Amino acid sequence: MGFTGLHVYGMTLPMKPMSPIYQDQLPTGSDIGYQLKWDGVRSLAVLSEGNVTLYSKNMLTQNAAFPEIVALLQKQFPSGNLLLDGELVMFDTVLQRPDFKRIQQRVRSKRVVSTESQYPDHQPMYVVFDILHENGLDWALEPFQSRHQRLNELLPEKLPQLFVTDLFLNGDLLWDWVEERQWEGVVSKRLTSRYHEGKKHQDWWKRKTSILREVDIYGITIREGRVASMVMVSDGDYFGRVSLGLNGADKEQLMAYAATHPASSAPFSPLPMDLKKEHVLWLSKPLSCEVTGLEVTPQGVLRHPKISRKPKI
Repeated sequence: MGFTGLHVYGMTLPMKPMSPIYQDQLPTGSDIGYQLKWDGVRSLAVLSEGNVTLYSKNMLTQNAAFPEIVALLQKQFPSGNLLLDGELVMFDTVLQRPDFKRIQQRVRSKRVVSTESQYPDHQPMYVVFDILHENGLDWALEPFQSRHQRLNELLPEKLPQLFVTDLFLNGDLLWDWVEERQWEGVVSKRLTSRYHEGKKHQDWWKRKTSILREVDIYGITIREGRVASMVMVSDGDYFGRVSLGLNGADKEQLMAYAATHPASSAPFSPLPMDLKKEHVLWLSKPLSCEVTGLEVTPQGVLRHPKISRKPKI
């Protein structure tokens, strides 16, 4: 395939892992397969004679943050050379879906959080969905369906922390399942496609469900003397700003509320970069509202937020 990234253990990695292209509808056809979109952190696993290195999509090593996965892959593949592609995931056993915030905390801390060792359900999983190299064979040149079949031969059993994600042929049924359970979305893949770097292809696509989240409003940004947006906080962390869904009357009410409920400082420190140049009126008594969005970014903010239930003032 001629990847252009790092050269590790005699294998060349892609500069960027193959990434699905966003679109509003699922593609259809006899040549399309469908998989769950796991809400986690992308990871390439490079294995050589018992040595394992995990790489992020930006080619940064992840071993320090995920020693359990390193140890599990070493045990599963004690010999030979492999290059796998997958997603590191933390699972919420109550909601029965991946918890992106928890995996993000692990990545940011670059270590195992001390409390996680006490709770088995807090352990990370490596969900594998592609194979690029195996003992000198360039699997990236083979059709995706063949690559998926080979993965199932290498990992026939679904271990609690290591397994191959399933491949479905009925996209509509999978999408209904995802919407009902509020998972992130569905990835559609051309079964005959080879593995390409980044988004230089027309073979993989992603469709995402909307995220629905209850948030606290701890401040409002002011531009030219008027309310521009509301500052959102979720579970104590900055969650971005939202303005879509506010009308003129809403903004006047927010301005009046801020005047009667002022706070001297932000509820978090340090101040997020995108707020440092903003004029923010902080609230001593936060407001509650409900918002929707496309996804939570790696920075922990909601992408394309929209108000679905306005705050009661």
